[in-house]
Amino acid sequence: MTEHVHSATARRDFGGDNGQTPATRAVRATRQRAAVSAMLDRLDDFRSAQEIHEELRRGGDGIGLTTVYRTLQTLADGGEVDVLRTGTGEAVYRRCSSAEHHHHLVCRRCGRTVEIEGPAVESWAQRVAEAHGFSELSHTAEIFGLCRECATTGPRR
Repeated sequence: MTEHVHSATARRDFGGDNGQTPATRAVRATRQRAAVSAMLDRLDDFRSAQEIHEELRRGGDGIGLTTVYRTLQTLADGGEVDVLRTGTGEAVYRRCSSAEHHHHLVCRRCGRTVEIEGPAVESWAQRVAEAHGFSELSHTAEIFGLCRECATTGPRR
């Protein structure tokens, strides 16, 4: 099962500064954030930090894996990327195409993902919460199945 993670609950501090001064870190972080951001713009599906790191290195960007994790977390905290958890607990990332609250249809075979609105889910969540005296709600809903292509021809390559 994959779950959408709200970034505020997934914050991590990896520590370490590699001996850089604050000014050096700020300049380097900007270049690295731009590289990670540009990579996310080119990807259509969810990818792990390791996969994004490997793509960046293949493209000649000398960015460390820890920096990729930090950058992805910063982008997630800013609402610029969606984060899902795979069945193994691994976080995977994708550029949000909508800044509004949304849910996902995810193909179990190829990973194709479609962002969807769920007004019925929103109403249901509100009613259930109110019935139990809860407020300040947040929720996630991911729907898994096979996309049309995988259901008829097998996995995409």
